[in-house]
Amino acid sequence: MSSSVGGGSAGGGGADIASLLEKAKELDQLKKDQDDIVVEINKIHKKVLASPEMVDKSVDAILLKLRGLYARAKELSENEISASNALIGLLDGLLQSGASTAQKKKIVAFYISEVGEQKKKRIKSDTDSARFSAASMRNQLDQAASLKGEQVAARVKSDDEKDEWFVVKVIHFDKETKEYEVLDEEPGDDEESTQKKYKLPMSYIIPFPKKGDPSSAPDFGQGRQVLAVYPGTTALYRATVASHRKRKSDDYILEFDDDEEDGSLPQRAVPFYRVVALPEGHRQ
Repeated sequence: MSSSVGGGSAGGGGADIASLLEKAKELDQLKKDQDDIVVEINKIHKKVLASPEMVDKSVDAILLKLRGLYARAKELSENEISASNALIGLLDGLLQSGASTAQKKKIVAFYISEVGEQKKKRIKSDTDSARFSAASMRNQLDQAASLKGEQVAARVKSDDEKDEWFVVKVIHFDKETKEYEVLDEEPGDDEESTQKKYKLPMSYIIPFPKKGDPSSAPDFGQGRQVLAVYPGTTALYRATVASHRKRKSDDYILEFDDDEEDGSLPQRAVPFYRVVALPEGHRQ
C-alpha cells in the first residue's frame, strides 16, 4: 500500500482508508452471519413441516431455539446499523477533508479494489459451499437409489405415543419426491393379511450394515442404546448393548427394553447386520 493512500488520513485530516476497509469487512461479515441465521431458521421450519409429530414431543425446545435465533438476528441487524453509520461518518470525513480530487480518486479506487477482493473471496467461499452441498445431496440420492432390492429398517407407523420400525425391502426410490417405496414382506397374523407397501420419506429409512462385511457396521460400545431386530421377528426395538461385539460371531449381546423375564432383562444375541443407531427422538 503506498503512503499516499494508506498513510492514515487524507489531506491532513479526512477518512482513514484502513478504518473504511475494516468497517466494510465488518459489514460484509454481518450480512453473511445474518444469511446463516436465516438458513438455520428455515431448517427448523422444514423439519417441523416434514415431521409435525416432533412438535408434540419437543415444542418448548423448538420455541427456545427459534427465540435464540431471532434474538441473534436482531443483534446482528443492530450491529449492521452501527457499522453502516460508522461507514457514513468515515465517508463524510473523506468528503470534507482537504484532500485533492486526485487523492480522493486514488483512495476510492484502492478502497473499491480491496472491497472487491473481499467480495470475491466470500462469493468463492459461498460457491464452494453450495457446490459441496449439492454434491453431498447428489451423493445421498445416489446412495438411496442404490438400496433398491435391499432390506432396510423403516419407520412404517408413528403416532403420538410410539414409533413402529420393521424390516422392509426397498422396491423403488424416487429422486424427485425423495421417497422410498418399500414392501413389508411379512404378512400379519390374520388370514386376510398380505404383504403391505409403504411410501416413506428418506428420514424414515435406515440402511443396515452389509451382511458379509462386519467392518461396515458401527462399533457400538457397552451401554450404548441402539435399535435392533428382536430375534425371531422382523420388528425393531430399542435395546442396550450389554457387552462389546463378539468378533468370532460378530453378534451383539443386547438387552431389549420391556423384555423382562423373572424380574430381569435377558441378554440376547443379535447379528451386527440387524443393529443400527437409535434414531433421535425414538418413542417406544
